[in-house]
Amino acid sequence: MKSEFEKHRVLAIIPVYNEVGKIGNVISRFSGALADEIFLIIDYPSQLIVNEIERAKKTIDVSVKTFKNRQRKGVGYAIRLGISYAISHDFDIIVVMAGNDKDDPKEIPRFLNEIINNNSDYVQGSRFLPSGYHNGIPLLRKIFVRLYPFVWSILTKYPCTDVTNGFRAYRTSIFEDKRINIMQSWLDSYELEYYIHYKMIKLGYKVKEVPVSKIYPEDRRNGYTKIHPLNDSWRILRPLFYLSLGLRK
Repeated sequence: MKSEFEKHRVLAIIPVYNEVGKIGNVISRFSGALADEIFLIIDYPSQLIVNEIERAKKTIDVSVKTFKNRQRKGVGYAIRLGISYAISHDFDIIVVMAGNDKDDPKEIPRFLNEIINNNSDYVQGSRFLPSGYHNGIPLLRKIFVRLYPFVWSILTKYPCTDVTNGFRAYRTSIFEDKRINIMQSWLDSYELEYYIHYKMIKLGYKVKEVPVSKIYPEDRRNGYTKIHPLNDSWRILRPLFYLSLGLRK
């Protein structure tokens, strides 16, 4: 049971792509105090990933549902599936987090508190707030993740400290707003989260940041991120500029 949050149904959405040795750790840190259900959207699932998930499921008291894409569909596509699932299954709050073990599920109550007790609609995790924590961010990425919120603050006139952190939470009812069209095909990859972020700010929803941790692995032989500097940077940048210039709705 989720103690003071138990009257609100919480779904944790976790996109998964090639997270062998990581997704099991994420799942195993969940409990019924953090979420009512975990929804995994797995792109190109290998038997190793499936086995790891099945082992981890047996160690927790939270229901785990999986959706398997036989090809790589993208993180935006995955989150959109999770949102549709949350709506159709009457979840009140959606928490989105990474499957690569950089986010800590035990920090979920910070998001729930903001939505339930402080009436926020959208909560963005920030590693740069006081009480937030990060380590091991590669230099070039650190420059980008510090600079990008500054650009957002200028263009949206809403101050923020962290935009690229994928640890977020939404009040499910916001997706009933017809002005928020998450079904657009150009939002299949990294664009979706930034699209929603922009819409929340500009449509006047109550937006809040909470401190979180973001831990990068010391061993980077398998890579520290799936974001390709050339191919994916534009996917992260373009929602802000498309929407600011009125090129998309």
